[in-house]
This record gives sequence, structure tokens and C-alpha cells, in this order.
Amino acid sequence: MNSLGFEMSADPGEHAGAGLVTELLLRWRGGSQEALDELIPAVYSELRRLAQHHLEGERAEHSLRATALTHEVFLRLCGYQRVGWQNRAHFFAMASRIMRRVLVEHARRRKTAKRDHGQRVTLAEGHARTEALDIEVLSLHQALSKLEVKDVRQSRVVELRYFGGLGIDETAEVLGVSPATVKRDWRVAKLWLRRELKRGGSP
Repeated sequence: MNSLGFEMSADPGEHAGAGLVTELLLRWRGGSQEALDELIPAVYSELRRLAQHHLEGERAEHSLRATALTHEVFLRLCGYQRVGWQNRAHFFAMASRIMRRVLVEHARRRKTAKRDHGQRVTLAEGHARTEALDIEVLSLHQALSKLEVKDVRQSRVVELRYFGGLGIDETAEVLGVSPATVKRDWRVAKLWLRRELKRGGSP
């Protein structure tokens, strides 16, 4: 499915090991490097699955780019040791914001390079991202920014679910609302974004 279909293939909220991730986050916040070493493999596969989801539609070698995207998100997350980590949902909430930021930054860099120098700026050298993906990422980012002005919570629901891959329950936990509220916001936000993207000429 096209990346703007707003569908995730699995619900990370149902994944086992949430308690372990929470424990490791708390130990890491307390200064334990060993906890970070254990945390990385505990969440790596899920972050990489998210990266692959966002790079759907790429050429066959997209898995290498997904790896590069995952590593970049991890590098940035490592700078957040002193954040008041609460649990696994909190971690992926932060990851969702960083994932969005990284994708938008690279799409903008590639767009600028193509306009100014004809160069191809990518997440992994030698593996060019398609122009269509860049357009989708930037269009969604712009639409989400408009939605944030209209309804901050709905924008956060989309960011958490789409960029962070959080399930209904985890999203509700992060936002401090009921799962029913998240379901309603998710449904309304998707309809609004699809209309907005169609109005803007995005696929």
C-alpha cells in the first residue's frame, strides 16, 4: 500500500516485552550505558519495520535505506538520555517525532539539491530515494502542520500512529485520553488529511 494510505501492518501496542523496554529506559535515564546497549536490540526490529513502512514503494534495495534511516533515528534518540522516560509508549512517541523530522529533512535536502545542483541527496550513498516519496513526505508534513493549527491532538494522534507506529492503547496512554477518543480522532484526522492532500494535488 502507498505510504499515504495511513495503514500500519501491525499494532506495536500488542508487542511483548514492553515491561523490559520500560525497565531499560529507566536504567538508561539513570546513567547506565549497559541499559542502552540492551535497549537497542530490544526496540531495533520495530524501528526498522517502521522505517521500511515509510520507504514502501522504493526499489528492491530499499532495505539498506531502511537500515540507514533506523540508525539515524537511533543516533538522535541517544541524545535524549535525560528525558523523563516513562515507558515503551513514551519512547516510540519520541521516535515518531524524530522519524518524521528525519524524513522531512532528507526530502527537503534532496529537493534543494536537485533544484540547485542536480545532485541526489539520500539516506544511504548510492541508493536514490524516488522523487515521488519526497513529494509524499513533504505533502503529508505540510498537511499535518495545518491540522496541528486546527486540532493539536488529532495531529499528534496521526504523528504517533503513522510515524511512530503506536497502537490505539499506546497512543491513548501517551496523550492521556481514552482509546475511544483516539479512534475517533484517528478516523476524523485521516478523512481531513485525505481531503487536504487531494486538494493539494498529492497522490
